[in-house]
Amino acid sequence: MTRPHLIGALGAILFASALAFTPVSARADGDDTALTNLIALVSQRLSLAEPVARYKWAHQQPITDTPREQALLADVEKRAARAGVDPAFAHEFFQDQIDASKEVQNALFDTWRAGRPPEGPAPDLATSLRPQLDKLTQSLISALARVQTLRAQDDCPTRVARGIDNWKSLTRYDNTRNAALTHALGHVCESGGVGATG
Repeated sequence: MTRPHLIGALGAILFASALAFTPVSARADGDDTALTNLIALVSQRLSLAEPVARYKWAHQQPITDTPREQALLADVEKRAARAGVDPAFAHEFFQDQIDASKEVQNALFDTWRAGRPPEGPAPDLATSLRPQLDKLTQSLISALARVQTLRAQDDCPTRVARGIDNWKSLTRYDNTRNAALTHALGHVCESGGVGATG
């Protein structure tokens, strides 16, 4: 992992860890602590797209794994129902996480095919990366439960867009991941999409 990517990943991890000890909710209009927590976790998950891609590249595996993706989405729906989160919302949200991750992985594969392959050994997918992804899945479901009151509010898209901008500023986010991060948060609001911050 390059230094800018490492900094972004560490920022996401440290910030998400700090928020884990902070009571979060979307009780009041303008209180976006729960949304910031969700963005931090999404960013942390997205930071794992690069090591996942490195493993798949090293082992000549395709980026898309449809059976595993379908199994994840089915599991997510069950976990969401137990957590009081609309299973359809959770399904759509995690489909966005999968698609955004694949967006990053495809871009990396294109770069590596152009003659700049990754350096160093790849982390193990089964023993290292998937346990991290599974832990993040549970954390994200809990975070979705906390933003449910925000989802139906008229200013939800604008607040999500503002939250993304604030997160990028706070963490010096890797600009090459901007589209993927926006994609990953594209269905947080019931109206869909991310609004402009003006």
